[in-house]
Amino acid sequence: MAKEKFEEALGKLEEIVKRMESGDMSLEESLRAFEEGIKLARLCSRKLDEAERRVEILLKQGEDLIVKPFQVEEE
Repeated sequence: MAKEKFEEALGKLEEIVKRMESGDMSLEESLRAFEEGIKLARLCSRKLDEAERRVEILLKQGEDLIVKPFQVEEE
């Protein structure tokens, strides 16, 4: 899941929510889906944080639009 794209993770998360909202899952299935959903939500959050930092770096450069690398925090 580490190299997964934001859009893919968000799509999977939306699908999990739909399945859980349907109410047709057993308790065990619901717990597994919830666990997967939490992982996907955290991945999406990290990806959005990374994008925000890149935008901030670009904006701080003023007229010279140079992207500087930044350290990605690992869990």
